[in-house]
Amino acid sequence: MDITSSLLEELSQKTSAKILNNIEATQKYGKTTFSPVIQLDGAIIINSDSEISDVLQLANTYQFNLYPISTNKNWGYGSFATQKNRLNYILDLGQLTTITPTSKELGLITLEPGVTQQKLYDYLKEHNWKFMVPVTGAGPECSILSNAVERGYGITPHNDHFYAVTALKGYIPHPELCTTKYESAISALDKRGSDFIDKTYKWGLGPYLDGLFTQGNLGIVSEMTIRLAPIPAHFCSFYIQIFNEDKFESAVAFISNILRDYSGIIASVNLMDQRRLISITSDNPNNSNSTKVLTDKQIEFISKQKKLPKWMIVGSIYSDKKLVNVLKSTLRKKAKELGTIFFSDSLRVKIANKVLKNLPLKFKATQNLLAQLESLQEGTDIMQGIPNQVALPLPYWRNPKVTPDKSIVLSPAEDGCGLLWYAPLIKMSPSSLREFTTFIREITPKYNIDPLITFTNLKHDCVDSTVPIVFNLANQAEVENAHACLNELIKEGVKRGYVPYRLDVNQQKKLDNKHTFWQTTLKIKQALDPNGILAPKRYNPD
Repeated sequence: MDITSSLLEELSQKTSAKILNNIEATQKYGKTTFSPVIQLDGAIIINSDSEISDVLQLANTYQFNLYPISTNKNWGYGSFATQKNRLNYILDLGQLTTITPTSKELGLITLEPGVTQQKLYDYLKEHNWKFMVPVTGAGPECSILSNAVERGYGITPHNDHFYAVTALKGYIPHPELCTTKYESAISALDKRGSDFIDKTYKWGLGPYLDGLFTQGNLGIVSEMTIRLAPIPAHFCSFYIQIFNEDKFESAVAFISNILRDYSGIIASVNLMDQRRLISITSDNPNNSNSTKVLTDKQIEFISKQKKLPKWMIVGSIYSDKKLVNVLKSTLRKKAKELGTIFFSDSLRVKIANKVLKNLPLKFKATQNLLAQLESLQEGTDIMQGIPNQVALPLPYWRNPKVTPDKSIVLSPAEDGCGLLWYAPLIKMSPSSLREFTTFIREITPKYNIDPLITFTNLKHDCVDSTVPIVFNLANQAEVENAHACLNELIKEGVKRGYVPYRLDVNQQKKLDNKHTFWQTTLKIKQALDPNGILAPKRYNPD
């Protein structure tokens, strides 16, 4: 009996897991938005968290690799760095969907890996929790836990999603440690067995080890407790249209100041350029020739037709109605020199929405304005913790075969979309962001990539820019251009102080493995996973 047959026999005996063969696993999990289909040897779909221990023990015994996933929707970043000299199996945790109400009063809730944004939203609504889902633009079908483990963020009040994690449990791959579940020292000391103290106090006792489970391959998280943000007494989103490019520096200063002065009331703020707004509101006029970037003439025509500004500031206010109204008045005065500001709860928006919905759709202008209002409403919903697919059409910008339909579940990888992300952190200053904007607009067109820029301002002193590299995955020349573009952005960007906070699997291999940080990471990896079975090379550079 060969290794595969022995392994499958033991898996069947020890677990109730569903086992997929190489063809089934490759078809189900092997598609990415930036590479050919990844060839896999199989997949293990487990049904309970205790089976993680059994699978880890078998992986150590038979020396095969495991790649844990939850919903497998880490588009533009995630994939599997498989090894030719070993069997490579997916460990699918997506069936683990238990939601445990740690404290409804305090907004503490415990989730397994398969709990999606939509599942949590439905649970909170059904059980009348007055709290918000920590949503992201990745869509309703994405895992809450996985996003937090990747140290992702959103634009609801608890925008740093791992910071909102108060406790986690999981499994270490070491053959002697994987037989029991990892938990914090506080959890082990709690003789009442409720885990309540552990789930309310993030930092635990002794060295903080929970962080080892994030952005790496040192353990598998099987449950996570998060602190939800309460639904505010009143909410209002604001939009500032800036039609004068010379106002950019003033806009950056404006954002920095309001995040500093109104921290906790105004959450993170997005600043999007005109090309990014075009990609949200319009079909790609070049989709029949997907190797072309938008020309200045096309940008001018579309922007004039749809009344799109050079830059758009999007933010939200969370508080009681009185304070929201006071802050709206303040923002209106501060934004006056920038451009036009309007609020989601304004009478003008409500009237426009009502009037346009009653006008015949044969008028193109009506269709354009209605589409923009619907998009704004979806954006407002996201800021209130209501999951939707408002951001998911983006990967389809260069897909000549599939037009995104938000009335059905979108899946960019399944639909053959090409997407990579450049996600650097930048000093929050007008001059730094202007220089960065120039940098992106100079580099990306060299590779026939549209420079679509969004700044997500999490704090008043640091900003993340998410620059999507969107391309035609079916065109090999475009695929090569996209990867070359990302390489140059990262290589040249770090020289200018633009440091990525997140990398895809190919870029992870290029990290400086001689640096003390990565040497330390390697030592920890060797100690916790001596057989190297868990997601080899993930944030462990060659």
